[in-house]
Amino acid sequence: MTPAAKLLKQQKIDFTIHAYEHDSNSKNFGMEAVEKLQLEAHEVFKTLLVTDEKNYYVTVLPVAYQLNLKKAAQAFQCKKLKMADPKDAERLTGYLVGGISPLAQKKRLITAIDAKAESLQKMYISGGKRGLDLGIAPSDLSRVLNAKFADLVDEH
Repeated sequence: MTPAAKLLKQQKIDFTIHAYEHDSNSKNFGMEAVEKLQLEAHEVFKTLLVTDEKNYYVTVLPVAYQLNLKKAAQAFQCKKLKMADPKDAERLTGYLVGGISPLAQKKRLITAIDAKAESLQKMYISGGKRGLDLGIAPSDLSRVLNAKFADLVDEH
């Protein structure tokens, strides 16, 4: 059991575990989860780290969308954000890129979840390794992370 799943169990939060065979050639981890778990793209969320050079922040957004850095900066009340270096993301979270869960990271970072999650019964997030997703109610994820919902994505 990954640290993410252990945390939810400790907090007595309802969640489901969804494992699949990760293809090591896959570069789009989120869409791989959508296909292999036969889910809708709007239900599966990716975890991206951003930085303002001093602090790091976690964003959780649907895999089919691109993060809008201006909107993320507004959500975190920063002037300007950029994507975190993947090596920094791995060091700070304790997870490998493609398997970064917003839960049970090494260092608790301020988190925002895209507002599109609010209307879902269940959202799917990385369980802490490639090939593992957790299904959880958005309100439960927000509560356990002390995260707010915010508009974070580019509308295509």
